[in-house]
Amino acid sequence: MESVSVNQFRDGLKRFVEQVVDKHMPLRVTRRNGADFVVMSAEDWERDQETLYVLQNSSLMRQIAEASMTHAVRTGYAPNKEQLDEILGVRG
Repeated sequence: MESVSVNQFRDGLKRFVEQVVDKHMPLRVTRRNGADFVVMSAEDWERDQETLYVLQNSSLMRQIAEASMTHAVRTGYAPNKEQLDEILGVRG
């Protein structure tokens, strides 16, 4: 993660904001008193919040682990042709 001083951030605010949003790269802004902060796009923040929610939800993590295991041994759910066509958006 790139790091800049609060003065550099202030002087290049527009450029840094565009970089954070366009390149999806968070930016650490350091302050003299040591209280740093991070600037990130709203899209990236929402994605991270969703990831944290899933990781903290033991029921979802168990479902993911079970699905991964059944997928690995090919014993999971297999849709029929009609269902597969619907999933893939194939029109008859």
